[in-house]
Amino acid sequence: MPLPDPAAFTRRQFLHSGLVMASAAATLPAFLQRSAFGLPMPALGMSSIPGVPEDHILVVLQLSGGNDGLNTVVPFGEDEYYRRRQGIAVTQQQALRLDARANGIGLHPALAPLKEMYDEGLAAIVQGVGYPNPNRSHFKSMDIWHTADTSGTGDGWIGRYYDSQCCGFGKGESGTPEQTQTNPQPGIAIGRTAPLAMQGRRLQPVAFETPNLFRWTGQDVHESLHEPYRAITTAGVPDGADANSQASFLMRTALDAQVSSDLIRRAVAQRPLVQYPGSGLARNLAMIASMIRAGLKTRVYYCDLGGFDTHAGQGGANGQHANLLRTFAEAVRAFYADLKAQENDKRVMTMVFSEFGRRVGQNASGGTDHGTAAPMFVLGPMVRAGLHGEHPSMRDLDDGDLKFRTDFRQVYATVLERWMGAPSKEILEGTYRTLNLVRA
Repeated sequence: MPLPDPAAFTRRQFLHSGLVMASAAATLPAFLQRSAFGLPMPALGMSSIPGVPEDHILVVLQLSGGNDGLNTVVPFGEDEYYRRRQGIAVTQQQALRLDARANGIGLHPALAPLKEMYDEGLAAIVQGVGYPNPNRSHFKSMDIWHTADTSGTGDGWIGRYYDSQCCGFGKGESGTPEQTQTNPQPGIAIGRTAPLAMQGRRLQPVAFETPNLFRWTGQDVHESLHEPYRAITTAGVPDGADANSQASFLMRTALDAQVSSDLIRRAVAQRPLVQYPGSGLARNLAMIASMIRAGLKTRVYYCDLGGFDTHAGQGGANGQHANLLRTFAEAVRAFYADLKAQENDKRVMTMVFSEFGRRVGQNASGGTDHGTAAPMFVLGPMVRAGLHGEHPSMRDLDDGDLKFRTDFRQVYATVLERWMGAPSKEILEGTYRTLNLVRA
């Protein structure tokens, strides 16, 4: 097949093709090489999209490994819970009781900071979340959650959000796709690689572990390379050059890269307005808070906390699982305190999920094996705080597992429709009833 005319490449096609990996490796920062130029474009700007609340931000927090929902949102009023978990159950005295509406339901004692958020109206708990015909493989189930498709195949659901909203591709009067916006600002994932959930067809996310990756590394080879690089990236497109050529595109993109690199590194370098715990999750959320404070136009941030595959030594009120829950709760508590100090808390919703829960009964190793339904958390001043949905029955089981009560795509649809102002049917490729999670 003959190659197309290089001049025919649009900026978006060039981004999507990943040709930058080969053509610009010597002059662009390493994180851009890995992200295929998926980066914010502050130098070129972005026009607003009618009907889209662009000041709204979504933070997605993934609890990787399969969080034990029964020891997170504890059914302390059920005798069956204690009969099946004699060695790892959270006792009635240890469970943090929620309110009068949450009859017999409480939180793990390590979630005390989250309980404070609940009492302050900042936490909604969706019980028994899952999907039909659950898969107990970490990888397959995570793919299902990331794609919002029970086949676990296709693009990421956040990637489709960006493709449909931020890239401005809608339907023209003839019913054919047409481009209405340019220069989108992609999502940012804190981690070594961007999750499948953020992978779209037209726009790739930025992923980084530390702000040190947001710099050109050529000067580490020799300091004499710094000035030539600065001259190249700030020169712009020469007068008389073809504005649509690949050379012109590379010059514009190099400038975008430098400006974006400087912007994000300056943002992350700010000292938080509150004291964060010393955990890795807390540091990642502090970086996200700093980028929000700096005014980045990114609409979706993504981070994760691993270690929830508690097959052995899980513990009840203490132990491995308790430490993970404490790390999670302390980090999100500090995150919202920071956002409030910035006066940005009302702009930021956080959605917390895990790929599956654990089995109802404990195993012989003092842990729990892969299960199905588990709770989700939606955090922020915009949520309708409290328990949502019905806790799954511990007597009506599916081969020893809880039967899900709420399809996870209902939560996605709610976040998309009622917070991000996006058409959930198009993005999720199906119709899902929204939940009463977000204040009008």
